[in-house]
Amino acid sequence: MGVMTLNMAAQTDRRVQNKPYIDLRPLHLGILVGTHLQDLELENVGPYMMTDPDGNVSEQYILCDADKWNPGFSVGVLAELRLSENFSLRFTPSMHFGAKHLTFLNMKEIDAQGNPLQQTQDMKNTYVSLPLDIKFAAPRWNNHRPYIMAGINPMINLTGGDQDMVRIKRYDTMLEVGLGCDFYLPFFKLIPELKFCFGLSDVLDKNHINELRDANLRAYAGSVSSAHSKMFVLTFYFE
Repeated sequence: MGVMTLNMAAQTDRRVQNKPYIDLRPLHLGILVGTHLQDLELENVGPYMMTDPDGNVSEQYILCDADKWNPGFSVGVLAELRLSENFSLRFTPSMHFGAKHLTFLNMKEIDAQGNPLQQTQDMKNTYVSLPLDIKFAAPRWNNHRPYIMAGINPMINLTGGDQDMVRIKRYDTMLEVGLGCDFYLPFFKLIPELKFCFGLSDVLDKNHINELRDANLRAYAGSVSSAHSKMFVLTFYFE
């Protein structure tokens, strides 16, 4: 009696499958839209000696931090190659439109309230992203199928101010990991995904300090020794 009850309950949980054969296609194409948060992990130099163009040496102590998470917009296309029942190879060329916000605290200069002098920089970024990922999906249950993914994401930065205090390099490579779920709707498949991307290389342009025309900005440019990009990306794929 108990076995019959369990079998009846399992059959009751089963639902009519939408797009039942879509996962058997060797190649899946689609589009993506989403939002993201950009961040920059900075390493400060600390107190250091700086020589100005006139040969004068002075001690500088400036702290820099990316203190805000600014939401941005992402758009792109999807191409997914079926490798096996559970594995697939995915290529999703995208564009990310966003910004980073940097705050500099000059510990050697004090304002009227006795606080370190503060400077800010809005670093607007437009990235071309070319990620190649491996996707591992669980067996489909009714009209949803969770998965995890990981891959490498080469990035090209199309923007950058020549006279910004800090400038990042044009090229970067990120490691990305994430999770998502395929939802099978009557007319298409919707795939929400959340992933974290971390830059593998130092993207700080160390030659930028020599290109600044304003000598006062060189102390700020020299206050950072390295920078690594980070992103949180929420994406919605439509197949």
